[in-house]
Amino acid sequence: MEAGTKMQSPEKETRPELSTMSVQSVPTFPLRSTDEKAIPLIGFGTAEYPFGASRDTLKETIIEAIKLGYRHFDTAAIYQSEQPLGEAISDALRLGLIKSRDELFITSKLWCSDAHRDLVLPALHKTLKNLKLEYVDLYLIHWPLSLKPGKHDFPFKKEDMVPMDIKSVWEAMEECHDIGLTKSIGVSNFSCKKLETLLSSARIPPAVNQVEMSPMWQQKKLRKFCEEKGIVVEAYSPLGAKGTVWGTNQVMECDVLKEIAQAKGKSVAQVCLRWAYEQGVCVIVKSFNKERMKQNLDIFHWRLSDDELLKISQLPQCKGYPALEFVSDDGPFKSLQEFWDGEI
Repeated sequence: MEAGTKMQSPEKETRPELSTMSVQSVPTFPLRSTDEKAIPLIGFGTAEYPFGASRDTLKETIIEAIKLGYRHFDTAAIYQSEQPLGEAISDALRLGLIKSRDELFITSKLWCSDAHRDLVLPALHKTLKNLKLEYVDLYLIHWPLSLKPGKHDFPFKKEDMVPMDIKSVWEAMEECHDIGLTKSIGVSNFSCKKLETLLSSARIPPAVNQVEMSPMWQQKKLRKFCEEKGIVVEAYSPLGAKGTVWGTNQVMECDVLKEIAQAKGKSVAQVCLRWAYEQGVCVIVKSFNKERMKQNLDIFHWRLSDDELLKISQLPQCKGYPALEFVSDDGPFKSLQEFWDGEI
Protein backbone atom coordinates (compact mmCIF):
# COMPACT_ATOMS: atom_id res chain seq x y z
CA MET A 1 0.00 0.00 0.00
CA GLU A 2 1.56 3.26 -1.07
CA ALA A 3 1.72 6.22 1.27
CA GLY A 4 -1.53 8.08 1.30
CA THR A 5 -3.53 5.07 0.09
CA LYS A 6 -6.52 4.56 2.31
CA MET A 7 -7.80 1.18 3.40
CA GLN A 8 -11.32 1.37 2.05
CA SER A 9 -14.26 1.27 4.40
CA PRO A 10 -16.68 -1.65 4.16
CA GLU A 11 -19.24 0.63 2.53
CA LYS A 12 -16.96 1.44 -0.40
CA GLU A 13 -14.71 -1.58 -0.90
CA THR A 14 -15.45 -4.43 -3.27
CA ARG A 15 -16.55 -7.48 -1.34
CA PRO A 16 -18.24 -10.82 -2.03
CA GLU A 17 -22.02 -10.72 -1.76
CA LEU A 18 -22.89 -11.12 1.90
CA SER A 19 -25.21 -14.01 1.13
CA THR A 20 -22.36 -16.02 -0.33
CA MET A 21 -19.79 -15.36 2.38
CA SER A 22 -19.18 -18.20 4.83
CA VAL A 23 -17.82 -17.97 8.35
CA GLN A 24 -14.56 -19.34 6.97
CA SER A 25 -14.09 -16.38 4.61
CA VAL A 26 -12.10 -13.54 6.17
CA PRO A 27 -11.44 -10.45 3.99
CA THR A 28 -7.81 -9.51 3.36
CA PHE A 29 -5.97 -6.30 2.56
CA PRO A 30 -2.63 -5.94 0.75
CA LEU A 31 0.37 -4.61 2.59
CA ARG A 32 2.87 -2.21 1.03
CA SER A 33 3.93 -4.06 -2.08
CA THR A 34 2.15 -6.42 -4.41
CA ASP A 35 4.71 -9.20 -3.86
CA GLU A 36 3.73 -9.50 -0.21
CA LYS A 37 0.82 -11.60 0.96
CA ALA A 38 -2.40 -9.79 1.81
CA ILE A 39 -3.14 -9.65 5.52
CA PRO A 40 -6.38 -11.26 6.79
CA LEU A 41 -8.32 -8.56 8.63
CA ILE A 42 -9.05 -10.77 11.63
CA GLY A 43 -6.12 -12.36 13.41
CA PHE A 44 -6.16 -14.97 16.17
CA GLY A 45 -4.25 -13.70 19.20
CA THR A 46 -2.19 -16.03 21.39
CA ALA A 47 -1.24 -13.65 24.22
CA GLU A 48 -2.52 -14.43 27.69
CA TYR A 49 -1.28 -13.71 31.18
CA PRO A 50 0.59 -15.30 32.81
CA PHE A 51 2.37 -15.99 29.53
CA GLY A 52 2.29 -19.67 28.67
CA ALA A 53 -0.59 -20.45 31.04
CA SER A 54 -2.43 -22.51 28.40
CA ARG A 55 0.69 -23.88 26.77
CA ASP A 56 -0.42 -27.52 27.16
CA THR A 57 -3.73 -26.96 25.38
CA LEU A 58 -2.84 -24.12 23.01
CA LYS A 59 -1.89 -26.37 20.10
CA GLU A 60 -5.35 -27.97 20.04
CA THR A 61 -6.99 -24.54 20.39
CA ILE A 62 -5.10 -23.26 17.35
CA ILE A 63 -6.01 -26.34 15.34
CA GLU A 64 -9.65 -25.67 16.20
CA ALA A 65 -9.18 -22.05 15.10
CA ILE A 66 -7.85 -23.24 11.74
CA LYS A 67 -10.89 -25.52 11.37
CA LEU A 68 -13.16 -22.53 12.01
CA GLY A 69 -11.44 -20.45 9.34
CA TYR A 70 -8.77 -18.40 11.08
CA ARG A 71 -5.72 -17.98 8.86
CA HIS A 72 -3.90 -15.10 10.58
CA PHE A 73 -2.10 -15.94 13.84
CA ASP A 74 -0.37 -13.42 16.10
CA THR A 75 2.39 -14.49 18.46
CA ALA A 76 5.56 -13.02 20.01
CA ALA A 77 8.78 -14.18 21.60
CA ILE A 78 7.57 -13.08 25.04
CA TYR A 79 4.18 -14.88 24.80
CA GLN A 80 5.65 -18.42 24.98
CA SER A 81 3.17 -19.37 22.25
CA GLU A 82 5.49 -19.67 19.26
CA GLN A 83 6.25 -23.36 19.81
CA PRO A 84 2.61 -24.49 20.26
CA LEU A 85 1.69 -22.45 17.18
CA GLY A 86 4.44 -24.15 15.18
CA GLU A 87 3.25 -27.58 16.33
CA ALA A 88 -0.32 -26.69 15.37
CA ILE A 89 0.76 -25.61 11.89
CA SER A 90 2.63 -28.89 11.40
CA ASP A 91 -0.41 -30.88 12.53
CA ALA A 92 -2.78 -28.83 10.37
CA LEU A 93 -0.67 -29.63 7.32
CA ARG A 94 -0.47 -33.32 8.25
CA LEU A 95 -4.24 -33.51 8.81
CA GLY A 96 -4.98 -31.73 5.54
CA LEU A 97 -6.71 -28.77 7.22
CA ILE A 98 -4.53 -26.56 5.03
CA LYS A 99 -2.75 -27.54 1.83
CA SER A 100 0.23 -25.26 2.30
CA ARG A 101 1.87 -23.09 4.95
CA ASP A 102 1.34 -20.26 2.46
CA GLU A 103 -2.37 -20.30 3.34
CA LEU A 104 -1.48 -18.86 6.74
CA PHE A 105 -0.35 -15.38 7.77
CA ILE A 106 1.99 -15.61 10.76
CA THR A 107 3.09 -12.60 12.80
CA SER A 108 5.67 -12.58 15.58
CA LYS A 109 7.45 -9.86 17.53
CA LEU A 110 10.94 -8.91 18.64
CA TRP A 111 11.16 -8.66 22.43
CA CYS A 112 12.83 -5.65 24.03
CA SER A 113 15.90 -7.51 25.30
CA ASP A 114 16.67 -8.46 21.68
CA ALA A 115 16.03 -4.94 20.35
CA HIS A 116 19.71 -4.34 19.63
CA ARG A 117 21.38 -4.17 16.23
CA ASP A 118 23.27 -7.46 16.52
CA LEU A 119 20.52 -9.44 18.28
CA VAL A 120 17.61 -8.97 15.85
CA LEU A 121 18.62 -11.63 13.34
CA PRO A 122 19.43 -14.27 16.00
CA ALA A 123 16.09 -13.52 17.67
CA LEU A 124 14.20 -14.07 14.43
CA HIS A 125 16.12 -17.29 13.79
CA LYS A 126 15.02 -18.52 17.23
CA THR A 127 11.42 -17.54 16.48
CA LEU A 128 11.51 -19.44 13.20
CA LYS A 129 12.96 -22.49 14.95
CA ASN A 130 10.12 -22.36 17.50
CA LEU A 131 7.56 -22.04 14.71
CA LYS A 132 9.25 -24.68 12.52
CA LEU A 133 8.96 -22.22 9.62
CA GLU A 134 11.30 -20.83 6.99
CA TYR A 135 9.78 -17.35 7.23
CA VAL A 136 7.13 -15.29 9.00
CA ASP A 137 4.75 -13.04 7.11
CA LEU A 138 5.18 -10.12 9.49
CA TYR A 139 7.83 -9.34 12.11
CA LEU A 140 7.24 -6.45 14.50
CA ILE A 141 9.31 -4.48 17.00
CA HIS A 142 7.18 -5.16 20.09
CA TRP A 143 7.81 -1.90 22.01
CA PRO A 144 9.80 1.29 21.29
CA LEU A 145 12.25 0.53 24.08
CA SER A 146 15.19 -1.82 24.64
CA LEU A 147 16.14 -3.89 27.67
CA LYS A 148 19.56 -5.11 28.66
CA PRO A 149 20.24 -8.30 26.66
CA GLY A 150 19.86 -11.77 28.05
CA LYS A 151 16.44 -12.02 29.70
CA HIS A 152 12.91 -12.54 28.41
CA ASP A 153 10.94 -11.38 31.44
CA PHE A 154 7.70 -9.50 31.94
CA PRO A 155 7.39 -7.63 34.18
CA PHE A 156 11.05 -6.68 33.91
CA LYS A 157 13.38 -4.76 36.19
CA LYS A 158 13.21 -1.01 35.75
CA GLU A 159 17.00 -0.79 35.86
CA ASP A 160 17.18 -3.00 32.76
CA MET A 161 15.50 -0.39 30.53
CA VAL A 162 17.75 1.35 28.01
CA PRO A 163 17.00 3.68 25.08
CA MET A 164 16.38 1.98 21.76
CA ASP A 165 18.66 2.88 18.89
CA ILE A 166 15.74 2.79 16.48
CA LYS A 167 17.84 3.49 13.40
CA SER A 168 20.18 0.53 13.88
CA VAL A 169 17.46 -1.83 15.11
CA TRP A 170 15.33 -1.00 12.08
CA GLU A 171 18.30 -1.56 9.77
CA ALA A 172 18.54 -5.08 11.23
CA MET A 173 14.80 -5.56 10.65
CA GLU A 174 15.29 -4.46 7.03
CA GLU A 175 18.05 -7.04 6.64
CA CYS A 176 15.68 -9.75 7.93
CA HIS A 177 13.28 -8.70 5.18
CA ASP A 178 16.03 -8.56 2.55
CA ILE A 179 17.11 -12.16 3.13
CA GLY A 180 13.54 -13.46 3.11
CA LEU A 181 13.10 -14.42 6.76
CA THR A 182 10.08 -12.13 6.98
CA LYS A 183 7.83 -10.95 4.17
CA SER A 184 6.97 -7.66 5.91
CA ILE A 185 8.27 -5.67 8.85
CA GLY A 186 6.52 -3.31 11.20
CA VAL A 187 6.21 -2.00 14.73
CA SER A 188 3.92 -2.15 17.72
CA ASN A 189 2.99 0.51 20.28
CA PHE A 190 4.58 3.35 18.30
CA SER A 191 3.20 6.88 18.59
CA CYS A 192 2.99 9.31 15.66
CA LYS A 193 6.21 10.98 16.82
CA LYS A 194 8.10 7.70 17.11
CA LEU A 195 6.86 6.67 13.67
CA GLU A 196 8.11 9.98 12.29
CA THR A 197 11.54 9.29 13.77
CA LEU A 198 11.59 5.83 12.24
CA LEU A 199 10.35 7.01 8.84
CA SER A 200 13.04 9.69 8.67
CA SER A 201 15.76 7.06 8.23
CA ALA A 202 13.92 3.91 7.10
CA ARG A 203 14.83 2.36 3.76
CA ILE A 204 11.77 0.09 4.06
CA PRO A 205 8.87 1.86 5.80
CA PRO A 206 6.91 -0.15 8.39
CA ALA A 207 3.97 -2.00 6.86
CA VAL A 208 2.04 -2.24 10.14
CA ASN A 209 1.67 -0.54 13.51
CA GLN A 210 -0.03 -2.83 16.03
CA VAL A 211 -1.57 -0.81 18.86
CA GLU A 212 -4.27 -0.95 21.48
CA MET A 213 -7.58 0.05 19.92
CA SER A 214 -11.19 -0.41 20.96
CA PRO A 215 -14.39 1.65 21.06
CA MET A 216 -13.08 3.06 24.35
CA TRP A 217 -9.66 3.94 22.87
CA GLN A 218 -10.25 4.77 19.23
CA GLN A 219 -6.82 6.10 18.24
CA LYS A 220 -8.25 8.62 15.76
CA LYS A 221 -5.09 10.76 15.51
CA LEU A 222 -2.77 7.76 15.09
CA ARG A 223 -5.07 6.10 12.53
CA LYS A 224 -5.14 9.28 10.44
CA PHE A 225 -1.34 9.54 10.57
CA CYS A 226 -0.86 5.89 9.60
CA GLU A 227 -3.37 6.20 6.77
CA GLU A 228 -1.44 9.16 5.36
CA LYS A 229 1.83 7.19 5.57
CA GLY A 230 0.48 3.96 4.09
CA ILE A 231 0.81 2.03 7.35
CA VAL A 232 -1.86 -0.54 8.21
CA VAL A 233 -3.14 -0.31 11.78
CA GLU A 234 -3.64 -3.54 13.69
CA ALA A 235 -5.85 -3.36 16.76
CA TYR A 236 -4.98 -5.42 19.81
CA SER A 237 -7.24 -5.67 22.88
CA PRO A 238 -10.30 -4.68 20.78
CA LEU A 239 -12.49 -6.08 23.57
CA GLY A 240 -10.46 -4.53 26.37
CA ALA A 241 -8.45 -7.67 27.27
CA LYS A 242 -10.54 -8.23 30.40
CA GLY A 243 -8.79 -10.56 32.82
CA THR A 244 -5.20 -9.77 31.78
CA VAL A 245 -2.64 -7.60 33.54
CA TRP A 246 -2.93 -5.10 30.64
CA GLY A 247 -6.71 -5.33 30.36
CA THR A 248 -9.85 -3.62 31.62
CA ASN A 249 -13.57 -4.39 31.76
CA GLN A 250 -14.56 -0.91 30.52
CA VAL A 251 -15.27 -2.15 26.98
CA MET A 252 -17.37 -5.22 27.76
CA GLU A 253 -19.28 -3.37 30.51
CA CYS A 254 -20.06 -0.29 28.41
CA ASP A 255 -23.82 0.40 28.47
CA VAL A 256 -23.86 1.96 24.99
CA LEU A 257 -22.19 -1.11 23.47
CA LYS A 258 -24.54 -3.40 25.40
CA GLU A 259 -27.57 -1.53 24.04
CA ILE A 260 -26.31 -1.75 20.45
CA ALA A 261 -25.55 -5.45 20.88
CA GLN A 262 -29.02 -6.15 22.23
CA ALA A 263 -30.67 -4.24 19.39
CA LYS A 264 -28.60 -6.16 16.83
CA GLY A 265 -29.03 -9.55 18.44
CA LYS A 266 -25.23 -9.74 18.65
CA SER A 267 -22.69 -9.95 21.46
CA VAL A 268 -20.80 -6.91 22.72
CA ALA A 269 -17.65 -8.55 21.37
CA GLN A 270 -19.14 -8.83 17.88
CA VAL A 271 -20.19 -5.16 17.96
CA CYS A 272 -16.63 -4.14 18.96
CA LEU A 273 -15.05 -6.24 16.23
CA ARG A 274 -17.49 -5.07 13.58
CA TRP A 275 -16.85 -1.46 14.62
CA ALA A 276 -13.08 -1.93 14.29
CA TYR A 277 -13.53 -3.62 10.91
CA GLU A 278 -15.63 -0.70 9.69
CA GLN A 279 -12.81 1.66 10.70
CA GLY A 280 -10.61 -0.11 8.15
CA VAL A 281 -8.16 -1.75 10.53
CA CYS A 282 -6.95 -5.29 11.06
CA VAL A 283 -8.17 -6.79 14.35
CA ILE A 284 -6.35 -9.23 16.63
CA VAL A 285 -8.87 -11.03 18.83
CA LYS A 286 -8.11 -13.63 21.46
CA SER A 287 -10.49 -16.22 22.85
CA PHE A 288 -9.74 -19.86 23.54
CA ASN A 289 -13.45 -20.69 23.93
CA LYS A 290 -14.72 -22.54 20.83
CA GLU A 291 -18.12 -20.85 20.67
CA ARG A 292 -16.69 -17.35 21.12
CA MET A 293 -13.96 -18.13 18.59
CA LYS A 294 -16.74 -18.89 16.11
CA GLN A 295 -18.76 -15.80 17.05
CA ASN A 296 -15.71 -13.57 16.62
CA LEU A 297 -15.57 -14.51 12.93
CA ASP A 298 -19.25 -13.75 12.41
CA ILE A 299 -18.98 -10.02 11.78
CA PHE A 300 -19.21 -9.78 7.99
CA HIS A 301 -22.90 -10.43 7.31
CA TRP A 302 -24.27 -7.26 8.91
CA ARG A 303 -23.43 -3.59 9.49
CA LEU A 304 -23.65 -0.97 12.18
CA SER A 305 -26.03 1.86 11.39
CA ASP A 306 -24.90 5.48 11.08
CA ASP A 307 -26.62 6.23 14.38
CA GLU A 308 -24.85 3.36 16.10
CA LEU A 309 -21.49 4.44 14.69
CA LEU A 310 -22.16 7.99 15.90
CA LYS A 311 -22.93 6.76 19.42
CA ILE A 312 -19.69 4.76 19.48
CA SER A 313 -17.68 7.72 18.16
CA GLN A 314 -18.92 9.78 21.12
CA LEU A 315 -17.86 7.34 23.83
CA PRO A 316 -15.50 8.79 26.47
CA GLN A 317 -11.94 7.72 25.72
CA CYS A 318 -9.64 6.00 28.21
CA LYS A 319 -6.59 3.91 27.37
CA GLY A 320 -6.87 0.45 28.87
CA TYR A 321 -3.15 -0.25 29.21
CA PRO A 322 -1.03 2.84 29.96
CA ALA A 323 2.20 0.74 30.12
CA LEU A 324 3.45 2.05 33.44
CA GLU A 325 6.08 -0.71 33.43
CA PHE A 326 7.96 1.20 30.73
CA VAL A 327 8.25 4.41 32.76
CA SER A 328 10.94 5.15 35.34
CA ASP A 329 12.67 8.19 36.81
CA ASP A 330 15.97 6.57 35.85
CA GLY A 331 14.89 5.11 32.50
CA PRO A 332 14.59 6.43 28.94
CA PHE A 333 10.99 7.57 29.59
CA LYS A 334 10.28 9.53 32.76
CA SER A 335 6.50 9.77 32.34
CA LEU A 336 3.57 8.28 30.43
CA GLN A 337 3.25 11.52 28.49
CA GLU A 338 6.84 11.10 27.34
CA PHE A 339 6.44 7.41 26.51
CA TRP A 340 3.30 8.00 24.43
CA ASP A 341 4.38 11.46 23.22
CA GLY A 342 1.23 13.02 24.62
CA GLU A 343 -1.06 10.53 22.85
CA ILE A 344 -2.74 9.34 26.04
